[in-house]
Amino acid sequence: MKQKINSLAVGVLTAAFVFGSASTQAAECTNDTWNKVMSRGKMVVGVKADYKPWGYRDSSGAIVGMEVDMAQAAADAMGVELETVAVQSSNRMQFLEQGKIDMMIATMSDRPDRRKIVGIVQPNYYTSGTNIMSPKAVGISSWEDLRGKPVCGKQGAFYNKVVNERYGAEIIAFTGNAESKQALRDKKCLAWVYDDSSIMSDLASGEYDEFEMPLNSEDDNPWGLAVPIAEKDCVFGNFMSGLTFNMHQSGKLIEMEKKWGIQATQYLENQTERFADWIQE
Repeated sequence: MKQKINSLAVGVLTAAFVFGSASTQAAECTNDTWNKVMSRGKMVVGVKADYKPWGYRDSSGAIVGMEVDMAQAAADAMGVELETVAVQSSNRMQFLEQGKIDMMIATMSDRPDRRKIVGIVQPNYYTSGTNIMSPKAVGISSWEDLRGKPVCGKQGAFYNKVVNERYGAEIIAFTGNAESKQALRDKKCLAWVYDDSSIMSDLASGEYDEFEMPLNSEDDNPWGLAVPIAEKDCVFGNFMSGLTFNMHQSGKLIEMEKKWGIQATQYLENQTERFADWIQE
């Protein structure tokens, strides 16, 4: 176990206070999770294991992906080992509440109701939004190309209303995503509208090589890294806030995006520019 925080960790802690000082919380902070992680020399992070390329199992069974790389960067900055635990959307917040994991980086959207349960730190590290998957041969180049055209969607998804009202697409809604995508393959629609991260996951699977996500995503829904809610404004939360800031400023998240073959997002470019060091030329 490493006994001291390394130099990168010191920088992260310094940057963390851009987003909030822990001084007003000092009397309330027990820093239980931080102390536990540093004492045992290991951090347990909840990640997806079924959502390529953010978190999935490789041929050896190990969990890999962009969010796993983020977790590794956090562990390295703290000078501890990393243990990943596979979580799902249905249990990731419960695992954090119950102490089964120390932190979560698991494609979770940042929402007001979730902030009441887990400590979502700022800035948000990624985002998802509305987009389409369509055959490359169709050559869709703008949202307006969907006007008056049949577009597959999942019943109840808010994306359907958006593209119908905003761009005049004729939505054909199916009970599930599998049915929607099969209809797309069967040429019953020109495109499938859904969350862009899900679409990128499909494109990364190797099963949709003849398809593409040709448009700029709309209606961003930022993702949040989460620590236990009691630790959000304490050492652990501020540390992770600073780490995320540093990864935006340095362009590290853009590098990870490229490494895992994820289609470039305007969000990461905007955040890197937003947090750029004003002294650098």
